[in-house]
Amino acid sequence: MEYFIELFLGGLTRGSIYALIALGYTMVYGIIELINFAHGEIYMIGAFTALIVASVLTLLGFNELSILVIASLCAVIWAASYGFTIEKLAYKPLRKAPRLSALISAIGMSIFLQNYVLLAQTSDFLPFPALMPEFGFLEPYAHIMSSAEVIIVLTTALVMAALTFLIKFTRLGKAMRATAQDRDMALLSGVNVNRVISFTFIIGSATAAIGGVLIASHIGMINFYIGFIAGIKAFTAAVLGGIGSVPGAVLGGMVLGWTESFATGYVSSDYEDVFAFTLLVLILIFRPEGILGRSTTQKV
Repeated sequence: MEYFIELFLGGLTRGSIYALIALGYTMVYGIIELINFAHGEIYMIGAFTALIVASVLTLLGFNELSILVIASLCAVIWAASYGFTIEKLAYKPLRKAPRLSALISAIGMSIFLQNYVLLAQTSDFLPFPALMPEFGFLEPYAHIMSSAEVIIVLTTALVMAALTFLIKFTRLGKAMRATAQDRDMALLSGVNVNRVISFTFIIGSATAAIGGVLIASHIGMINFYIGFIAGIKAFTAAVLGGIGSVPGAVLGGMVLGWTESFATGYVSSDYEDVFAFTLLVLILIFRPEGILGRSTTQKV
């Protein structure tokens, strides 16, 4: 039973990271129906930014908590600026173009960012400092779930609650929902559609950066390629939950995390990705709109 609980909590942690990245995918798709395949690289850039800032602050003698807060803020701001810039350069000029053009642009931007970081940094894995604090009251349960894992799960819950509040109860959220429902009508109603889309990319990139900092601090290693695998898994989570739905992105991340965790624990770690993408295929066959997605009927 203890082993089951350990796998369950491990999957919860892994799913939380997938959820943080999947939120960016699902928000962008919900607004402009674009799969931003460069989103995983934003996650990676957030982690590298935090590493650089943390290294500088460590040399300056800052304490761990200050380093975590400042490095996380810098990562969020820098990643958000990348998201904003990518939208303006790679996607905005193609809004009226066929969807395939925007998709190819997204893949090209992903490859560009990978190689950009490869040339600017290194192809090797770099050690990442353990920035997250240890909670004394969790020490007896450290063999089941560490303090870092608790922080990851709580952060995901807080981010989801904040995004839900933003979308449902704020003026920007109403503008986002109007743009997602009918962009042309929102524009005629006085909504600044360009600003809404830019904010969506900024918010999605910020959540990815938070995930990058948390998982890098937890695992202790990063390299230029971590965004690709994480991005593909997060995209899978978004599709599982119902792409375009914020709760669906979180639920899809959890389902994917638990699937991988139990498959690794009870079968073999060699088949972790096989089980994850098999689950995706089954969902697409039997419920293509996702767990919480809404089926749409195409009018003739």
